[in-house]
Amino acid sequence: MEAKVLRMLVPMALEGLKVTLGVFAVTLIMSLPLAIVVAKLRMSKNRIISKITGTYIYIMRGTPLLLQLMFIFFGFYRVPYIGYPFSREQAIVIAFVLNYTAYFAEIFRGGINSIDVGQHEAALVLGLSKTRTFMRIILPQVIKNVLPSIGNEVITLVKDTSLVYILGSSDILKAARSVSNVYAAFSPYIYIGMVYMVIIAILTRILDKIESRYDYYR
Repeated sequence: MEAKVLRMLVPMALEGLKVTLGVFAVTLIMSLPLAIVVAKLRMSKNRIISKITGTYIYIMRGTPLLLQLMFIFFGFYRVPYIGYPFSREQAIVIAFVLNYTAYFAEIFRGGINSIDVGQHEAALVLGLSKTRTFMRIILPQVIKNVLPSIGNEVITLVKDTSLVYILGSSDILKAARSVSNVYAAFSPYIYIGMVYMVIIAILTRILDKIESRYDYYR
């Protein structure tokens, strides 16, 4: 019985793994740089920009990712004048990137606020521009400070990729569900759970390596 389950599960899981890792990679690559920009906009002295950015963050953090996926794919095209029928892949990328950008932005904002304002002033006295000061002096320290929080969100992102099933996308959890329905067995979920644990173990190791590179800021 288990041999039949594995013969059916493995090829489906490998296909699903491409979707899972693809959503994870695209979300991470796009949302992290955007989050730094959003964090700076949130801290803008322009009250309108700060308010608009704060509203976006509030909506993204205040509603479930599952609901955001459903709205962008099933409901956005119904919005008057600006509605557009996104494809399944487009809806998944947009929802995940917008959601995780908001979470990462708040983490980065907290990290930026934790840096002593004296460092900004000292850099300006030395003749460094605000952009150069932020990129060369402030940002490396911010990254070091927020890495544990970013790591937690990265691990959560791996598990959140399972939500793409709501749009009919074939991730690894959908593979387990399909095989489980065929054989009326629970073991496919156990095998896929082990796959998630392996992925998270690898990511944890990578994050630990990255954190060790920033030890010189202690």
